[in-house]
Amino acid sequence: MCKIIGIDISKQTFDVCFQVKNKWKHKVFENKREGFRKLIRLLNEADWLVMEASGSYYLSLATFLFSEGYKVSVVNPLVIKRYSQTKLSRAKTDKKDAQIIAEYGKQYDMELWEPDSQAAIHLRQIHTSIELLNKQIRQTSNQLEAFNSSGFINKTLKLELNKSLKYFEKQKQKLEKQMHDIAIKQYREGIIRLMTIPGIGIKTAIMLNVITDGFKKFKNYKQLIAYVGFSPRIHQSGTSINGKASICKMGKSQIRKLLYMCSWSAKKSNKGCIAMYDRLSKKGKPERVIKIALANKLLKQAFAIGKKEVNFDLNFI
Repeated sequence: MCKIIGIDISKQTFDVCFQVKNKWKHKVFENKREGFRKLIRLLNEADWLVMEASGSYYLSLATFLFSEGYKVSVVNPLVIKRYSQTKLSRAKTDKKDAQIIAEYGKQYDMELWEPDSQAAIHLRQIHTSIELLNKQIRQTSNQLEAFNSSGFINKTLKLELNKSLKYFEKQKQKLEKQMHDIAIKQYREGIIRLMTIPGIGIKTAIMLNVITDGFKKFKNYKQLIAYVGFSPRIHQSGTSINGKASICKMGKSQIRKLLYMCSWSAKKSNKGCIAMYDRLSKKGKPERVIKIALANKLLKQAFAIGKKEVNFDLNFI
């Protein structure tokens, strides 16, 4: 008989909950290879394991279970949180969280999880490191500017801060080159195809292939739009509450920034984007709203090109 097994995972351990004859069973294992092997002794071939995407802690276990032939689903933690709230759950323990995940898995249809390629994982790690360097560069620059504005900055401190900035910039350039070289090697054809879309440059083409693992990660463009963070958020209730719609910014800020910049180029060169820009301008839409709409349009075009593995049709609307 198939068991739906909920797993709440942390850095050191993971809690497992499942039902047997209407009674909940609870186990705790170490989050390492030995713990993984102890877990599979409890499993049948038909069992389905559900876990949250908790940072990078879930990845080793999910990959191990997938390699052993078990059915695995990885769910957004926010989805589990909202599900827990609907059940008015007050307890917050690892055991209870694992049970909530199992209950969610029993109630809803789960999608099978597959690991990304090693290149995609490596590229995402490099990108995360670049984002951290960008943060350090901004913080150091702001600190240096504040000290300079005071007129009392110590010469030695100023020298050290400038040295730190140069070091961070050098490391960033090194990682960006490494990311570029790996991406070109892994996704060369896909990147070239995306660059046939008027408005899409090489940085955006690389990033789109990285976050989608060559467009294998998403089944439809709506999933990609939600992942990037372009899904509309509408705040409306009855007749008294009618808030202004906005995009949901829970996605990837870096690719959004790249698509924003691409949209302004596309409004002059991309036939579909030109038509959209003219239509929305005539309706009196603000430039910011139009920019988001054009970026969304580019994302849909990119998804179609990436999935169909064809070059862009200049007559495509």
